[in-house]
Amino acid sequence: MRLITTHINADFDGLASMIAARKIYPDAVIAFSGSQEKNVRDFISQSLPYAYDFSKIKDIDLQAVDTLILVDTRSSDRIGPFKECLKNPGIKLHLYDHHLQNSGDLHGEVEIVENFGSTTTLLVNILQEQKIPVTPTEATILALGIYEDTGSLTHLTTTPEDLMAAAWLVAKGAKLDQVAQFITYELTSTQISILHELMKSAKQYTIQDIPIVVITHSFLDYVDQFALIVKRFMAMENLNVLFALISMGGRIYMIARSRIADVDVGIIARDLGGGGHATAASATLKDMTLIEAQEKLIHTLHRHVLPQPIASEMMSKPAITITPNSTISEANTLLTRYNITAAPVRADIRTAPDDDHPILGIITRQVVEKATHHALGDRPVSDYMTSDVKSLPLKATLADIQELIIENRQRLVPIVQNKTLMGVITRTDLLNRLVNDPAHLPKNLLHEADHPSLEKKRNLNALIVDCLSKEMIQLLQTIGEVADKMHDNAFAVGGFVRDLLLKKPNLDLDIVIEGDGISFAKELAARLGGRYRTHERFKTAVVLLPNDFKIDIATARLEYYEYPAAMPTVELSSIKLDLYRRDFTINAMAIQLNPEHFGTLIDFFNSQNDLKQKSIKVLHNLSFVEDPSRIFRALRFEKRMNFQISPHTKRLIVNAVSMKLFGKSGDPRFLTELKIIFSEENPIPAIQRLAEFDLFQFLWPDLRPHYQIDRRFLHILTQAQRAISWFRHLYLDEPCRNWVVYLLAVMSRSGLQELLAFCTRFEETAKTTEYLLDQKERTEQAMHRLSRENNYKSSKIVGFFEGISLEGLLYMMAIARKNHVKKAISLYVTTLRHVEACLSGNDLMAMGYSPGPQFKQILSYLKDMQLDNPTLRPEDAAVLVEKKFPRQ
Repeated sequence: MRLITTHINADFDGLASMIAARKIYPDAVIAFSGSQEKNVRDFISQSLPYAYDFSKIKDIDLQAVDTLILVDTRSSDRIGPFKECLKNPGIKLHLYDHHLQNSGDLHGEVEIVENFGSTTTLLVNILQEQKIPVTPTEATILALGIYEDTGSLTHLTTTPEDLMAAAWLVAKGAKLDQVAQFITYELTSTQISILHELMKSAKQYTIQDIPIVVITHSFLDYVDQFALIVKRFMAMENLNVLFALISMGGRIYMIARSRIADVDVGIIARDLGGGGHATAASATLKDMTLIEAQEKLIHTLHRHVLPQPIASEMMSKPAITITPNSTISEANTLLTRYNITAAPVRADIRTAPDDDHPILGIITRQVVEKATHHALGDRPVSDYMTSDVKSLPLKATLADIQELIIENRQRLVPIVQNKTLMGVITRTDLLNRLVNDPAHLPKNLLHEADHPSLEKKRNLNALIVDCLSKEMIQLLQTIGEVADKMHDNAFAVGGFVRDLLLKKPNLDLDIVIEGDGISFAKELAARLGGRYRTHERFKTAVVLLPNDFKIDIATARLEYYEYPAAMPTVELSSIKLDLYRRDFTINAMAIQLNPEHFGTLIDFFNSQNDLKQKSIKVLHNLSFVEDPSRIFRALRFEKRMNFQISPHTKRLIVNAVSMKLFGKSGDPRFLTELKIIFSEENPIPAIQRLAEFDLFQFLWPDLRPHYQIDRRFLHILTQAQRAISWFRHLYLDEPCRNWVVYLLAVMSRSGLQELLAFCTRFEETAKTTEYLLDQKERTEQAMHRLSRENNYKSSKIVGFFEGISLEGLLYMMAIARKNHVKKAISLYVTTLRHVEACLSGNDLMAMGYSPGPQFKQILSYLKDMQLDNPTLRPEDAAVLVEKKFPRQ
């Protein structure tokens, strides 16, 4: 593993250098060695929540690091836990830095050190030399690194190289207004002197266990940019709350800053005749001395800084619980009787071990009602409870509770002390507390007009410009304009949005319309000069553009299922409910395309977080009951994207398999999903996961008794992959349906009847079923003939392979055990199948032969002669034909 990191308490130069280094080492992992400066943290949270895959230290196997790339530092003492990597045998060090040499600095295999104003500058020079392109977003980040370390190009350490690097970045689209937003400027000598004076007067008060610093000072004249001095003082001392009372020009000014929700400086400033926000406020105090102003401030703080609520004060008790062996019907009765929407599932104290946790999960009314609708009332609660549940102790803070309920979307929080359930905190309990104290109200509970939520909605225009082609952007804009014209809302949804956030190409464009999707498709096709096809039952359509690009159009809809594994019934709905019917959270995001809101990301289910965590989660607990084919998609996404199925989702898969939902239906969706898996570049890991989840028993019952992949089975699959890869590298302009090769490979040890039963069960078309049976029979006959000896003539080989498709030939390569058989197939695919007779039908007629049954025999004879004698000349062939087939 290659690892890129920088010094602890990373600044913008460190951040920018890491991102620049990642472009030089695209296969490397990037991770911070420790904390970052606050303005860097703010920038990452506001601008880079998904653009860069910063790994966490806990997720990195330090012993696996063989190359450590350090930027903006050469000191082992400044890289935190990554210092352990230096102990790895044969570790390679690549160092990029602009600081002067210090004793004890590391030395590396690659060591690039320049006396520039920033490390970013020397890395930008490398990007230029290697002609590595940068996007406008990347250029802005790199400019931040240079501008911060050079004081916006004004420090004495600034070099001509810094100026030239900055100019190059501006030419590449760096946005200097964004740079100015996050750069902290240096103080002047006068301001530094004032800062030292303020330090002497600083006094800390502890109010309700919260440290609050108050500074007081008097000046004869007005001091400009005093807020900047206060901000620097707060950053230097790492303060959470600061009040500055300054007497200037006969007036007392108060400047207040807060980093925590527990102290709303806006309310305090308003009480003193001023105003502002929860984090920044000010006031002007008249007709009082500095001492009087300080006393009034302290008195106001005691009134507005309230005691921190803890779990014991907020919880509801006693908690209504249910045991895991209780049925869904019993849970329904319990929830109805007590008029509650969720209940903890509590371990049975009669059977649970003493050291077991008392809470096993949570069952909700929504899940109970859906399970009842699907006639699952006699199933145990443990089958459908949410098992990924965290509890808190009696002294847990409001912040702890808020994180679980809002950020982790946990319906209720069990309060456990000494392995005893003391009570629960519900969302209602939390909301009651928050509404009574708006300073604690999180952003995503405020009205969007007052404070739009960064988590649920954010603008992706910069990412769209960086990642999509001009043609695609224009197409999306056109879709939005047509939607506006029809008074509809248009959204790009699903994998297109997911892959855009991951910065991966995806040309499968799915559009959801809040309105009439079919009418919209007709209008869009007319606007773009394309064609359309509709599916009235599902309110969907496909628009085909003149360049053969396809756009899938759907009406925002809600799907519900009459019984487990049924096809969905459709009702019109909103974008939120449409997204809720999706398979996994990572696919449940949308981007609005209407001009006024173009590029706005819609994320109702915290999907961005699951994307960052590389976690595959279902949206509700009955997801696999309603559509078992989603299991195939989960396994495919896991292996294709290198993600992990969450523990709770994995448990739901196991439960669906145990219920034998696959055995209840011959749903063609199963085969559709299987074909997609078999069409992956490397489907073997996903096939292995199918076996791990015991799905072979439903797909291929004839592979009994163990439904596992033995060495021979895995060898055949591996050989199939190699055969397909070999053919792809021939660069022939010939399509190959990979899924056919893999399906035949899987069924290689089964008979024709088993293959027929498989196709029948999953409702494969008669034409494809006939094709698969024919190919399996032909290939096995050819294999049997070829295995008899290894010295067949070319014409004989071509005869053996007559009627076998390309997919069948590659399947033969996969199952062939003898090298001479593989060589024969290779020779046929690359050469023999393209050989033509050296004389044509016209040549035969010129020789006096008349078209008829004999004509075909002659051409066949000529082709065989040509195959066995590649150097055969036309005149020699004519002699042979006249001798073999005398003219009558």
